[in-house]
Amino acid sequence: MADTTFQAGSLSEMQTGYARLIRTRRMWNGAMLALFVALLIAGFMTADARNAGGFWNGIDNVFDFPVEVIGEAWEKSHLLPGHFAKYFPSLVETINIAAAATLVGVMAGAILSLLSTRGLARWPSLVGLFRRVSDILRAIPEIVIALVLIFVLGAGPVPAMIAIALHTAGAIGKLYSEVNENASLKPVEGLASVGANWSQRMMLGIVPQVAPNYLSYALLRFEINIRASAILGFVGAGGIGYDLKNAMSWGQGKFDEAAAIFILLFAAIVLFDQLSSYARHRLTTGART
Repeated sequence: MADTTFQAGSLSEMQTGYARLIRTRRMWNGAMLALFVALLIAGFMTADARNAGGFWNGIDNVFDFPVEVIGEAWEKSHLLPGHFAKYFPSLVETINIAAAATLVGVMAGAILSLLSTRGLARWPSLVGLFRRVSDILRAIPEIVIALVLIFVLGAGPVPAMIAIALHTAGAIGKLYSEVNENASLKPVEGLASVGANWSQRMMLGIVPQVAPNYLSYALLRFEINIRASAILGFVGAGGIGYDLKNAMSWGQGKFDEAAAIFILLFAAIVLFDQLSSYARHRLTTGART
């Protein structure tokens, strides 16, 4: 009887403690949500006060530009095929920038990830240093790096490629490092026992285990880099983004060209998004018959 009473009392105390814990967690979550909303409102009001004209005063005009672009493109729809042919080489240049940047960035990020993974690092005492390098590379936006490189190297696709590659190396280094931490160390230990050096242990013991995830993240990054290379064209880094900036800056009379560039860019992004999604699905789940 005593044991039953004791168990019932313990269960009741556990239920009371759990309910108290849930209430406390909900209270803190509510407080954090209220703080977030307050900061969001305060930030919006500050930005609106500093914006020329104010957000609410200009919200009625938000659709004016799209309407003008679509209207002019519709009137000159017979010219769109010619615009597609004219700007297709620029689209190819944008894709080439993204592809080259992805290739260089992924290779650099893979090496950086192996050097910053505990248990795999060539120099264990420098793991923290390589992690901070990865943090710095992905913390600086591509557009900032591109602006600096354009000032040094001049306008063109090379600054864009370098800027995107550096940012890619930092992002990929972080992602690959997390993948490396889940790899089995038994192959590495076996290779070390027969005298394999660090490079051989990584290439033969780790890379085969993580290759599908490596390729999946690389394809995902390629999608992102296509968008980034188009955006960097607005600061003079070449590609179709540069043509889009010129067409939009010209204004009325060139909106049909801007619409053609929008369509080309949208089609390319959708195409590569679908292709990379399919490839990543096959890599992660395997081919099914």
